[in-house]
Amino acid sequence: MGAYGGEPAGQSVVEGGAIPYQAWALEKKKQNFAKRTAADVGDDQKWHELGDPEFKCYMPGVPRATYLPFPFRIVQGSSPYILVAYEFTSATRTIRIGWKGEAPTPSWMGWSRGSWDGDTLVVDVSGFREETWFDRAGDFHSDALHVVERYTPASPYHLMYEATIEDPKVFTRPWKISFPLYRRMEKNVQLLEYKCVPFTEELLFGRYTKQATK
Repeated sequence: MGAYGGEPAGQSVVEGGAIPYQAWALEKKKQNFAKRTAADVGDDQKWHELGDPEFKCYMPGVPRATYLPFPFRIVQGSSPYILVAYEFTSATRTIRIGWKGEAPTPSWMGWSRGSWDGDTLVVDVSGFREETWFDRAGDFHSDALHVVERYTPASPYHLMYEATIEDPKVFTRPWKISFPLYRRMEKNVQLLEYKCVPFTEELLFGRYTKQATK
């Protein structure tokens, strides 16, 4: 893969620099990293348990969707809903302003309920499937994941993003990430599609294709 397989250097967005894993979970995180480019296509009962979900073109979950190197768009209308559309896998999520109801079923992008704290949009996200990861390093969570996001205007061109992450099954305490979001200023900028399924079809489904006969 040459330089295509490399990653640029970067600083951690985790406040304090370390994720507070329980001992067993830290070992699982290390195993996830070692097998991040694997795919569990040989066992239909464990379809999602091996390999990075991003590697397999699955929806990225929250907060990972926010810091993937792909743009996204926040659309606020007159209704009590805010739409977030992501370029990666064409994933979307709906933030329901003022809603109190719990998630009807677990999902990859979770169940988002929003409120306003002054100019800050606060989003309470729960109801996750356990299969998503936080990053390519193998950092993971359980179905008990609870994320509280804060989007705070910093200028006409920047938002400050914070996410407090809680999962008592995996971590010893809540922890937080924070970083700025930058508004795209190119002329006629558009949110394009990144359809990654064609790149993963052979990886995931090649064993089910019919082989040509001579």
